[in-house]
Amino acid sequence: MIIGTRGSALALAQADIVARMLANRGIETSRKIIKTTGDRFTDRPLHEVAGVGAFVRELDDRMMEGAIDIAVHSMKDLPTNRPKGLTTSAALERDSPNDVLLTRDGTKLDDLLKGALIGTTSMRRRAQLLRYRPDLHIKDLRGNINTRMKKLEDGHYDGIMLAEAGLQRMKWELDVERLDVERFCPSANQGTIAIVTPTGSEAESVTSQLNHTQTRITTDIERMVIKEVEGGCIAPIGSFSHFINKNEVRVLAEVLSLDGTRQVRIDEVIPLEDYSDHASRLGRKLVAMGGKDLVKEAISKLRIDK
Repeated sequence: MIIGTRGSALALAQADIVARMLANRGIETSRKIIKTTGDRFTDRPLHEVAGVGAFVRELDDRMMEGAIDIAVHSMKDLPTNRPKGLTTSAALERDSPNDVLLTRDGTKLDDLLKGALIGTTSMRRRAQLLRYRPDLHIKDLRGNINTRMKKLEDGHYDGIMLAEAGLQRMKWELDVERLDVERFCPSANQGTIAIVTPTGSEAESVTSQLNHTQTRITTDIERMVIKEVEGGCIAPIGSFSHFINKNEVRVLAEVLSLDGTRQVRIDEVIPLEDYSDHASRLGRKLVAMGGKDLVKEAISKLRIDK
């Protein structure tokens, strides 16, 4: 079977994880690297790259054409609305969902000098940083992990924000500060690898065996909650859920203003039974609290700034 993947070091590492898991089940695979819109436009903030699914669309197209059998993605990159004929056949067991801060000398977030310059292109991370430390200066930072770290080492930033899961998959042991999910609620599905296949295909049948049930449930909940506010990957939105026991799931989600001064937030425990209904209810609650208004405001401002 042919695995489609982006060409970044992290994307290749994730594709290799899937390839090894399939090899253990006697399935041979080869790899096809596909360049996406998000890969081509690394000179601008991600919100300026047209449309949603900037790291996904081209892989979807190649799969619909029959050029690849399997696509491996960071699940947080998958848009909520997916093409007919494609299915997310598996969510692998989640790695760390946390954000981390990497600084040149190991300085922690609380100890950074006033006005320190932090690199991130994520509107969520930007807003959450400014909520916690309004004195910080935030500057866009695109590129793969190696590129970002080089810019930090060269003195362009005092610190950069990264997903801890990416460092884990690259097997890099760095002196980073793990930021707790209470203050820095991660993006929906952060830390999870997703496998996409054609619906009803042999590839779906094979890769569905790799699905991790608890991860699939919590990532589904995270997507359902934020679907109602329609923010895509552009607006400052966090969504995270985890099992607190075998029958209950804690759900934390928030929408922020771009400057981090305003927010709407939910933090509830829901039963595993009928979790889809409860997740949708929480999404509607987020909208009623003003979440969609904050999303519209953020998107409007980003378009004006562009």
